[in-house]
Amino acid sequence: MKKLFALLLTLAMVLSLAACGGNSGGSDGGSGSGASGSKVIKIGIYEPSSGNNGAGGKKEVLGIEYANTQVNTVTIGGEEYSIELVPVDNQSENDKGVSAAQQLVSSGVAVVLGSYGSGVSMAAAPVFEEAKIAAIGCSCTNPGVTLGNPYYFRVCYLDPFQGSVLANLAKDEFSAKTAYVFTELGDDYSVGLGEYFTQECGRLGIQVVADQNPQGNTDMSGFVNAAKSAGADVIFAPCSTTVASLLIDQAASAGIPLIAGDTWDDAVILQAASKAGTDVYFSTFYDEGASDAAAAFMDGFKSWLNANSDKLSNNGGSDTVSAVSALGYDAYMVAVEAIKAADSADSDAIAQALSGVTYTGVTGDVVFDDEGDVDKNIIFIKGVDTEKGEFYSVKEQGLAQ
Repeated sequence: MKKLFALLLTLAMVLSLAACGGNSGGSDGGSGSGASGSKVIKIGIYEPSSGNNGAGGKKEVLGIEYANTQVNTVTIGGEEYSIELVPVDNQSENDKGVSAAQQLVSSGVAVVLGSYGSGVSMAAAPVFEEAKIAAIGCSCTNPGVTLGNPYYFRVCYLDPFQGSVLANLAKDEFSAKTAYVFTELGDDYSVGLGEYFTQECGRLGIQVVADQNPQGNTDMSGFVNAAKSAGADVIFAPCSTTVASLLIDQAASAGIPLIAGDTWDDAVILQAASKAGTDVYFSTFYDEGASDAAAAFMDGFKSWLNANSDKLSNNGGSDTVSAVSALGYDAYMVAVEAIKAADSADSDAIAQALSGVTYTGVTGDVVFDDEGDVDKNIIFIKGVDTEKGEFYSVKEQGLAQ
């Protein structure tokens, strides 16, 4: 009898502890206690660290991590909470992205940052909406990311604007009469930006010849020859850095300048263009000379990278600052501002507070509209100085007329 009583008592204690430590399923799962008993609020990082967009995803995460070193606590209800980052790898794939998003929900995050890649962002959007957890996109520029979803926000400009600006760049800087548009089949970002560029080319009277690269193809010679045969004045290639480096190398002999979107603001592009001697121009979200805050971010971020070999490796082995790192930094700071405005660890309360947040970031001012987008009306155009092996600022360009 005593053994039976002891067994029942032990079982009761185990069940009691499990009930106290379990997640009730409510939207206040983003808070808890750390090992030292301190209060903790979790911010999820929904980014690729593998797949075609893995290199870019790692750079975006670096900006988030650096921001966390600058601000790693927040006061809620008069109590100090430590901010814990919870990363998942969406593997640059839409189906894997859904599972990664569900993993973040299960881990009890209060808000999510990401993703590099519009397709995986759109794939995860319904998951975050159902869980009533706000997601803040850093560099996902396709309009579909936030459209109709009150829980998805972003701190970057959108592709209709970017496509318009780049088509005008082709006309103004290169007097383009024919543009060869090269996109990646199955990539929502690439295909979408290609379409917006093409639409604006039609308005400007630029003829477009278009091709799509099948997934996994590494031979760009056929596309380069097609561009030459079409008499293209520019090649517009909104593609991943993996594909871009191959295209840049094989396009060198064609003598046709390459124009691309924000994904090309990367050390991989700098290295490929410098080696091949190819003229490359791209749009980007960030310029270190745009403000004192932007310059301070660059200096602090570089020092932080160079102090940690693992971080430097995730940045491609150099301390070149990518725009997506600056966007990751801003997205994190906006999330902190939303938590402070909500004065709550409740994910839905944070989501509701986000729409009213205003923040002056290193990539510009953040003020959300009804769709959760920001009204950024300036794009920075950069090029590659192939002799010096460095990026240079070409111009700032606003809304196309």
